[in-house]
Amino acid sequence: MDRARLSLNQYTVKPWTLREAMDACVRHGIPAIAPWRDKLAEHGVEAAARDLRAAGLRVSSLCRGGFFPAPTASERRARVDDNLRAIDEAATIGAPVLVLVCGPAAGASLAEARAMVHDGIEAVLPHARASNVRLAIEPLHPMMIAERSVVASLGEANDLCESFASPHVAVIADVYHIFWDYRVEAEIARAGTSVAGFHLSDWRTPTGDVTADRAMIGDGIIDLTALARAVAGAGFTGDIEIEILNTRCWAGDQETTLRTALERYEGLK
Repeated sequence: MDRARLSLNQYTVKPWTLREAMDACVRHGIPAIAPWRDKLAEHGVEAAARDLRAAGLRVSSLCRGGFFPAPTASERRARVDDNLRAIDEAATIGAPVLVLVCGPAAGASLAEARAMVHDGIEAVLPHARASNVRLAIEPLHPMMIAERSVVASLGEANDLCESFASPHVAVIADVYHIFWDYRVEAEIARAGTSVAGFHLSDWRTPTGDVTADRAMIGDGIIDLTALARAVAGAGFTGDIEIEILNTRCWAGDQETTLRTALERYEGLK
């Protein structure tokens, strides 16, 4: 795949600071990076904006916003406020996309929680529009519905996106989360230019944390080439993020993980 469109999602090399990840991108000729908010906070948002520009790096996305469902109105308001701050952070560092991990039910029914997700996006959409930041709904694998997201398929994310009819509400196509769905290519085509991100890893049945047990590109069963063709056919021309969250990789040498991921990425057709 084209190195010119490559972005390093920072949690692929989670133990590294934002500075270390930026330096690695420059060292390896990776033109873009996708920071996470905790790493951004450690570095300082304004300082990160300056340092990213100085390094000549694009920002493909900021992770993460979302987690809208909560038991009380005051807690839901706090979640909205946090997402407003996340939009400001994205705008400051030049991230065109804020990735939304929409959140678990938090004691509500699934239907009630999904309504809270809709209401949360609706509440922050005017600020996203004014800041020119796209709110990109990332459906998560159904195994994570109780702990991370009640939006568990690309079809549901598309439904939610379409309910707003706004170019500032979009979807993320993360292969780890969507490959299993026999309708996935049709849903990617349906999303069309609403696809705001394409994330690569691979799938072997997790033996530990389902969030952080992703396989290295090429070590699993996902037809990555077919999904890459599908998002290209839908009109996606943005940066492609390597996002391999894996606790064993995090415990090892980050340079080795990155070199392997780069070799596997470039080997994809």
